[in-house]
Amino acid sequence: MVGYSFMGAAHSHAWRTAPRFFDLPLAPELTALAGRNAAGVQAAADKFGWDSVETDWRRLIERDDIDLIDICSPGNTHAEIAIAALEAGKHVLCEKPLANSVAEAEKMTAVASSAAERGVYSMCGFTYRRTPALALAKRMVDDGRLGELRHVRAQYLQDWLSDADAPLTWRLDKSKSGSGSLGDIGAHSIDAAQWITGSSITGVSALMETFVKERPIGGDLVGLGGHGGTDGPRGPVTVDDAAIFTARFQAKTSGAGKTSDAGPIGVFEATRFALGRKNAMRLELNGTLGSLAFDFEDMNSLSFYDASEEDAGFRRIIVTEPSHPYVGNWWPTGHGLGYEHGFTHQVVDLVNAIGAGEQPSPSFSDALQVQKVLAAVEASAGAGSRWQKV
Repeated sequence: MVGYSFMGAAHSHAWRTAPRFFDLPLAPELTALAGRNAAGVQAAADKFGWDSVETDWRRLIERDDIDLIDICSPGNTHAEIAIAALEAGKHVLCEKPLANSVAEAEKMTAVASSAAERGVYSMCGFTYRRTPALALAKRMVDDGRLGELRHVRAQYLQDWLSDADAPLTWRLDKSKSGSGSLGDIGAHSIDAAQWITGSSITGVSALMETFVKERPIGGDLVGLGGHGGTDGPRGPVTVDDAAIFTARFQAKTSGAGKTSDAGPIGVFEATRFALGRKNAMRLELNGTLGSLAFDFEDMNSLSFYDASEEDAGFRRIIVTEPSHPYVGNWWPTGHGLGYEHGFTHQVVDLVNAIGAGEQPSPSFSDALQVQKVLAAVEASAGAGSRWQKV
């Protein structure tokens, strides 16, 4: 694994936990952890249970005892590491967004496609797909419970940057992160919406805003944010603080190749300035037969409205039954899961796919589609919200 901070901790936990609760065709071994700071990476390896460390990710590629590379480092490193690993015959799990540009993502996808022909697979880490309630929503949409989809409403609301003196971390540097709230959290909403609806976004009209133009260099980190000195030097914020956009989804076609409906329309919002919202990744779908609504701050439940039940209103489904996605391998009914379980389910799906010799999902190609939407949003926002095709 490359990187050992927030995502590194979540992924390490997942690799350790997955084979203890799920029967896997291959046995994950936490062989080596890579990071530039020798003391830091060694401390992380000791804490998370890795057997050895490297201070240069290239050594991981060279080692014969490593079969898979898990990339948890900032976005500006993804393309080089993933391409080198795949060309060396190693499977790849890469955190989202796939890259910092469409061009990088296209190169990664081309290499991944070629590698897959040799039985070397890759997957992008959109872990919210593995939340049981969202996976259940996907199942219900696929089963036709909502009928033809009309509306998609997606929000991802956080507040950890609301303090104007929160320090200038790498997530606020476009050269490292690619974008701000749009790519960091908005990408999750885009992927989840396209995945659950089974339709790609074809066009957008967007607004983006950076509310705090400069932030303290250095300071005390707390979680993702923290507090910097008010009297010290400040540096420029080069990413968006918030992004909103409207979207049109691809029309569905009938078996005869004829368009059967116009496709849903969508409204998306991503911000790290919504005071009081800690991790409100929300998705609502409205169709001709019903509606579904989800909020990650209540992640073990799903709201469902069935139009055939007159005056019934939304009902709350507690997603802790053994019949629900992933849940049967965990606790008795009613004992909820947490944020970390999505990463464990990601490992399960990835290892099962590799064991079966199948392409895991979401593929780099799926992630490239998300990257194209991100680029279209930025292009539209930079052109006065002009409609931008994806």
